[in-house]
Amino acid sequence: MVINSNMPAQTSARLLSQSTDRLNQSLARLSSGSKITSPADDSAGLAVSMKFSAQISRIGAASNNIGNATSFEQTQDGFLQKVSDALNRMSELAVQAQDVTKTDGDRSLYNQEFATLASYIKDVSGKDFNGVSLFDGTTLNVTTDSDANTFGMVGVKLTGASYLAATAATIDSAGNANTALTAVKDAINQLAKDRANIGANMSRLSMYSDQLGVLSDNLSAANSRITDVDVAQESTKYARYNILVQAGTAMLAQANNMPQSVLKLLG
Repeated sequence: MVINSNMPAQTSARLLSQSTDRLNQSLARLSSGSKITSPADDSAGLAVSMKFSAQISRIGAASNNIGNATSFEQTQDGFLQKVSDALNRMSELAVQAQDVTKTDGDRSLYNQEFATLASYIKDVSGKDFNGVSLFDGTTLNVTTDSDANTFGMVGVKLTGASYLAATAATIDSAGNANTALTAVKDAINQLAKDRANIGANMSRLSMYSDQLGVLSDNLSAANSRITDVDVAQESTKYARYNILVQAGTAMLAQANNMPQSVLKLLG
């Protein structure tokens, strides 16, 4: 029996230290809800999780961009619905102005309303959305994914030739009314194409938005499997390590008391 080197106490202290470290680690995981509380817990998993988290954030940004682009298109279409109403009324006035029972005086009254509606269309052509022109015909490149790939959203140009011809026309005479009707019909045809393009843009943006939502969900699930703690499993480990710490503490106390038996030999 020796007293300078108490090997049972040293072994008990080492095992108690290990159990204490594991207990603290388990406590940190349970309190944070994460399996990775330091890079040492899972260095490879941490690296993958960081990439997933960054991509999920970029997907969120792309989704916001798509949402704003959709609002832009909806605003465009809202104005164009009213432009459609104006053109429809202008075509009606152009036909009425060709009534043989009407005088040029009557036609001048029709022309006043026609000109007012044309002025409204010109006013709409200058509208913008957060400082971005709604109707200058510019193709806008919308970010559609986390790698900043884009979709070219075809623009609408209310200052195009068809619209300008319709808004510049007059119906103050039967001849002018006939010419105006042709111009307004061309503008209506162009408007139909423009609204169809807007509808196609919104449909595609909706698909991109749905795609990003599914991708974000899947990446979040994958990231969760790497980082999120299984509370039931970790609680079991915590209970185990807690018992080991208590038992190790008791055994270390016993090991430290063993050299006391040497005193009996000396007595």
